[in-house]
Amino acid sequence: MTYTRALVVSMLTLAIAPLAAQDRTIELLRQLADAPGPPGFEEPIRKVMVDQMKPFASSITYDGMGSIIAMQGSQGPRIMVDAHMDELGGVVRRVTPRGLLTMQMLGGWLDQALVDQRWIIVGSKGAVRAVTGIRDVHVVPPEERARVYSRDSLFLDVGAKDEAEVAAMGIGPGDPVVPDAPFTVMNGTNNYLAKGWDDRVGCGVVIEAMRRLATLPHANQIVWTITTQEEVGLRGAHTAADVIKPELAIAIEGGITGDVFPGRPEETQVRLGAGPGIFLYDSSALPNRKLTALVKQTAV
Repeated sequence: MTYTRALVVSMLTLAIAPLAAQDRTIELLRQLADAPGPPGFEEPIRKVMVDQMKPFASSITYDGMGSIIAMQGSQGPRIMVDAHMDELGGVVRRVTPRGLLTMQMLGGWLDQALVDQRWIIVGSKGAVRAVTGIRDVHVVPPEERARVYSRDSLFLDVGAKDEAEVAAMGIGPGDPVVPDAPFTVMNGTNNYLAKGWDDRVGCGVVIEAMRRLATLPHANQIVWTITTQEEVGLRGAHTAADVIKPELAIAIEGGITGDVFPGRPEETQVRLGAGPGIFLYDSSALPNRKLTALVKQTAV
């Protein structure tokens, strides 16, 4: 098996798509981005994906980690196309006597991105909103004002005065936490603001590709795979690949653009709105060179 993280997708031809297709894409991305689903808690986003994939798949099954395995085609090489459904998030660790909560982060967070953020805790009674607050500027000593606050020093505030009020909200240790960042079209442009682009945009690409290939003949068995727990170590991709045993695999992943914030060109050459890019290296795999060449040739 050749497992390669070959394709990175940005926003794929939205600018030239018919208006109806643009509206459909925007609504799809809204559903995907707004659905909660940190690693190990993917049930809400999995339901959205299954509902979207069913009309275009000959069968849908699951592996033991909860990844979705959808088939198109019954003969030929088995081509696995993967996108992961989980997102960066957290899980409640402890409720303090004063009604504040501590949080274990899930995935690759920067500590400076956690301060003064709004969050949603998915509890037994529904969504509970929270904020990670810090001490006010009027009381913080000057030497602390430019310091990065570590994640271990932060608390989730849900407005409760004690543990009993927290319990009455239906939340406690083990409950998942996601950013409170609803999907937004930015000021009449084709740029969108939301949480979870890595990799909900990849999930959207899978659905659109399934739609287009559902009525087109091809000589392959395409196994569309929406995996779990990528943000904590590619866990779902490993188990799904063991189940599928593909001849070739392509991962559709959210990349990083290099034209918005200043940085070194070696970090990324991807440009926002310029179409798909290709991962030529990451910490988990090196792509197959022949497959990379085929992707480049096909894209020209």
